Amino acid sequence: MSTVLVQNIGDRKTATESTTSLGSHDVPPLGIPKEEKQRFWFQRTKDFDHDAIATQPSVFDDPKSAEQYRPRDDWENLHRFDPKARWTWAEENAIVRKIDWRITLWACIMFMALELDRANISQALTDNFLNDLNLTTDDYNLGNTAFKLAFLCAELPSQLVSKWIGPDRWIPSQMVIWSIVAGGQFWLNGRTSFLATRALLGIIQGGFIPDVILYLSYFYKHHELSIRLGFFWTMMSVADILSALLGAGLLHMRGVLDYSGWRWLFLLEAIITLIVGLFSFLLMPAGPCQTASWYRGKKGWFSPREETIIVNRVIREDPSKSDMHNRQPITPKLLWKCLKDFDLWPLYILGLTFQIPAVPEQQYLTLSLRQMKFDTLTSNLLSIPYTVIHIITMLATTYAAEAFRQLTFVALVGQFWILPFLIYLNVADTSSASRWTIWAVTTLLLGYPNAHPVQVGWNSRNSNTVRARTVSAACYNMFCQAGGIIASNIYRSDDAPLYRRGNRQLLAILCMNMVLYCLTKVYYVLRNRYRDRKWNAMTAEEQLTYLSTTTDEGNKRLDFRFQH
Repeated sequence: MSTVLVQNIGDRKTATESTTSLGSHDVPPLGIPKEEKQRFWFQRTKDFDHDAIATQPSVFDDPKSAEQYRPRDDWENLHRFDPKARWTWAEENAIVRKIDWRITLWACIMFMALELDRANISQALTDNFLNDLNLTTDDYNLGNTAFKLAFLCAELPSQLVSKWIGPDRWIPSQMVIWSIVAGGQFWLNGRTSFLATRALLGIIQGGFIPDVILYLSYFYKHHELSIRLGFFWTMMSVADILSALLGAGLLHMRGVLDYSGWRWLFLLEAIITLIVGLFSFLLMPAGPCQTASWYRGKKGWFSPREETIIVNRVIREDPSKSDMHNRQPITPKLLWKCLKDFDLWPLYILGLTFQIPAVPEQQYLTLSLRQMKFDTLTSNLLSIPYTVIHIITMLATTYAAEAFRQLTFVALVGQFWILPFLIYLNVADTSSASRWTIWAVTTLLLGYPNAHPVQVGWNSRNSNTVRARTVSAACYNMFCQAGGIIASNIYRSDDAPLYRRGNRQLLAILCMNMVLYCLTKVYYVLRNRYRDRKWNAMTAEEQLTYLSTTTDEGNKRLDFRFQH
């Protein structure tokens, strides 16, 4: 939902002026427009008033427009919906911190569990995994391809199941099932079992990420969600570090009961995931007003006042979040409508290509370190520094995108970061270079500021309905997985060990990405200008008539503006 109507009638005005301009005598005072609210601690001035009213101007303040955006009768939070509710910044900041600890923290832990079972294959490579199973590097590529292809194919079905039965039920079920399969890798015995488990893991894990993103969107405003997604993907990097440390220790179990160390690594990390999955059944409420239970407390995690703040702060910013309830399935008709939404396809295309320049180096890092004669322990430990750099740059990118309100250009920084290192790999004689030089270049390349959290939040904002957000999150991630499939087949055995051909291909894709980001920016700017002309040509009465009679939905509404 756009704030265009709100901005037209109350942009940059004081609380009293914005209330008066709405022509309503019973609307309580509002906070200053959100454009004047300093979002981050480093932007706040010393005289920032924490006791000022935080409730932002919304379409619900005008009786004429409020009826057009009223939540549906079966919305699970309807009993807490109150257009006249007001709260302070101190209350809002306190409840956001509480949501962070209660909801987002556990979401991050679940994501760590997912990444542990995805990343441990990299650590297994340092323990003669390929030789033990008589596999080649091309077989390894095929396994990565099978995993990503299955992951891709399961994305949308999983998201539809999650929307039907609720992410609070489906996500923990996924985790328990895939932990069993992940543990089953202890008994791998060759190429067939390797490929089969890779594909099965992809099928079960597919959809997990967009399921969690949709779930988090119930609790946060758009800019808040983007920041939390930054921390969410940071946990993936933390899991990579944890996996490397666990690998450094568990791989020394090689020979225990006559089994390889990598078998113990798969089994013990699967047990960790199983425990997290079982606890997730207890620690994932269905929504902000559905936290009460015997295991979360009879009164729930949030008081009635806190529930009112959570519900209204989110719905006032984006009324589209009440157009479906949290147990409502997506019908085939709605699914098709979402899939043919051409305005989201620029983001899907970016999702397909933007990570490709760094993926092959990441997948082959530990294997390359072993080939450069680093031992198993050192190879695992040397995979940690790039992850630490990656955490810092990714969080900085996520914050910068919100602070400067430039999603496209901030996301583009990652491509410029990778460029000099890819050029070096293309022109330098790496066969005679020091192994520490190669490691340093690779580490800096992989530490690039990944724009994935920015683009996931960007995709969510530009969807503008729950149904579209449900499908688009899955579609975006499907394109990311398709990009992973492409990347997994760029480094081939006939191009080893320097991968000259592969590095040229990566450089060409990176240059293409720079053009794609610019074209995406241009596309959304032109789309918004077109709508501005049509919307501003209407009188205030015509705008209200449009709102009450239009059949346009989601991001097709004339009062919606795309973020870029």
